[in-house]
Amino acid sequence: MKNYLTVKDIDDLSQWVNTAIDLKKDPLRFRSLGQNKTLAMLFFNSSLRTRLSTHKAALNLGMDVMVMNIGKDGWILDFEEGSVMDRHSAEHIKEAAQVVAQYCDIVAVRAFASLQDKQSDEAELVLNGFAKYAGVPIVNMESSIHHPLQALADAITIEEFRKTETPKVVLSWAPHPRPLPHAVANSFVELMQISKADFILTHPPGYELNPEITRNCRIEYDQEKALENADFVYAKNWSSYQDYGRILHKNREWMMTEAKLGNAHFMHCLPVRRNVVVEDAVLDSNKSLIHAQANNRTYAAQLVLKKLLDSHSNG
Repeated sequence: MKNYLTVKDIDDLSQWVNTAIDLKKDPLRFRSLGQNKTLAMLFFNSSLRTRLSTHKAALNLGMDVMVMNIGKDGWILDFEEGSVMDRHSAEHIKEAAQVVAQYCDIVAVRAFASLQDKQSDEAELVLNGFAKYAGVPIVNMESSIHHPLQALADAITIEEFRKTETPKVVLSWAPHPRPLPHAVANSFVELMQISKADFILTHPPGYELNPEITRNCRIEYDQEKALENADFVYAKNWSSYQDYGRILHKNREWMMTEAKLGNAHFMHCLPVRRNVVVEDAVLDSNKSLIHAQANNRTYAAQLVLKKLLDSHSNG
């Protein structure tokens, strides 16, 4: 594996998930693998779980870790080909990526969507810029379009808690006071397309995701109908894709409640707005898997880093 940029970089989901679960039993088993290796973590946006879990994963493998908040600690970067850099940016990705790569063995990048320009966001200028110019493996810690580390952690969690061979999994849109990106939802949809699951996507009209991503999905606009007999319910907000980056309606009635959830397990990537996205009764119940998901972020990242280190040492 050269990079881990999207869920499509997973060649065998079942094998990956089982390996990650095995890693949890002895997280320090491969501590010598990362000795004398360095992970650089570059944050263009804020982070809590991704930052801590990826850092912890690298330490479990014996790696050294460097963390930098781009824009705050470093120069503002330019990503456009043929740019005339006479405005705010001080350094181009062509130089920055190659310089960073000289100091480390793997680069992990986090850069959110602007939600202002669909074409620019879908070009993934930051992530793809590092992948193009760095010359070392790149890990996506959430980009404009994808969050494959979260999706892998979600797959691990579902495997640990499923009671049937083909569980019914529902991804439900939820209200939020701010317009949010599509990355988590996109990667979860892509994950479900390679999973053994009965998957349904539910949201109000107007909140359809990129049809190229959801083209093989069942979409149900009636939330309660979609939730019938669900085993896992994943609540997540995203802004409009068609009317890009906008909140169309508040749709507060889409908040996840204990009554709607029924006997299903509840999932969310966090952070979560209590009593907006989901009511307290769900989050504080034994049906909530949010902390299990957060814990599995470490082992998802550790598995990805291990695979990249293995590939590098064998290549």
